[in-house]
Amino acid sequence: MSFTSLGLVPSLTRALADLGYLTPTAIQQEAIPAVLGGRDVLATARTGSGKTAAFALPVLQRLSERAQGPGRRSLQSLVLVPTRELAAQVGEVMRGIARTLPTPVRVAVAFGGVSINPQLMSLRGGADVMVATPGRLLDLVSHRALDLGDLSILVLDEADRLLDLGFDEELQRILAQLPVRRQTVMFSATFPPAIEKLAGLVLRDAVRIEVADDLATASDIAQRAIEVDPPRRTQLLARLVRDEGWTRVLVFVATKHAAEIVADKLRKTGLTAEPFHGLLSQGKRSQVLADLKASRVQVVVATDLAARGIDVIALPVVVNYDLARSAVDHVHRIGRTGRAGEGGLAVSFVSASTEAHFRLIEKRQGVPVARERITGFEPREAMDGGVPVAGAPSVDATPGTGGIKGRRPSKKDKLRAARKAQDD
Repeated sequence: MSFTSLGLVPSLTRALADLGYLTPTAIQQEAIPAVLGGRDVLATARTGSGKTAAFALPVLQRLSERAQGPGRRSLQSLVLVPTRELAAQVGEVMRGIARTLPTPVRVAVAFGGVSINPQLMSLRGGADVMVATPGRLLDLVSHRALDLGDLSILVLDEADRLLDLGFDEELQRILAQLPVRRQTVMFSATFPPAIEKLAGLVLRDAVRIEVADDLATASDIAQRAIEVDPPRRTQLLARLVRDEGWTRVLVFVATKHAAEIVADKLRKTGLTAEPFHGLLSQGKRSQVLADLKASRVQVVVATDLAARGIDVIALPVVVNYDLARSAVDHVHRIGRTGRAGEGGLAVSFVSASTEAHFRLIEKRQGVPVARERITGFEPREAMDGGVPVAGAPSVDATPGTGGIKGRRPSKKDKLRAARKAQDD
């Protein structure tokens, strides 16, 4: 199947061919005709599947066909995203596509963490499309820089993540200002009850698209699970980067503090490493990502802020220094590598205390991963429930276990233990 057969205009198909995109992905094949036809869409799309183009291409084509006259432009389409990085990435893609259209479509991007003044200035002439995070969008509306009354197309990208990050109240405020008659397109990696409820509120007679293309089982991502005691993970990471010749690595940790500590320790071993988390300024975050893409930095140590919306072309390796809290988060983390048909490697560090959780991740993603040990870093703790190997020195617990479910005893566990102690 070709892009032309999906109903896209020649100017767009030529631009895609120039960029090397000759065949649409599965999600693009199903979503593009539905969006072009004006239908509401509810789509499941894994990271790296081409979902941005799946909505950007038809939305921009539809707006180009209803070109606005001279003067200030009224906002026609809104794309809501959960993070600053995803806003910048989606905006870049849409601007690139918009430049190929015979009738200009103006795309604006707005997100928090930076001064609002340049964004206000950029909207003086209006915009056809706004890509924004919810909080900053509401700020722009309160400054009267935007009017949502003429909106015809709403896109919610990473809708599950929008709700995960607590944007529910802001979403409701935004939806209350939109015209009732509009087209709504939702992309979500998962469909928990909160997403189903939101879909029922905003969608009308929607086309449901579920592409059976699970990132966790994608053949272009090789997974490794290395057994190691928590205190030795940083040393092992430094060894792997050097011995295996990893030029660019994205390392996931549980907390902002861990990102700073691990990056600092890696720098002391001679590696170029930077932390990446929500407390950094937007300028610093953008610089870190630019340095990783340009190979000026070997290792970026990040929280789950980087698990979605970060697109680093040909990123060879992702490391789960701390395991993800859930199988879904694990899938999004490893999806930073192996993108656009490139091969990738995902490495997870597993200890006695996290072995059970990693088995749960394996079960949920349907992919068993063989355990391996690196000479000189063999764990001193048994991997069958955390009982130390007889005669082995004790290993101090370290912070940054990833907030793993089951890591700390629950109230019921404590009560059971107390009763058992009394019985004994």
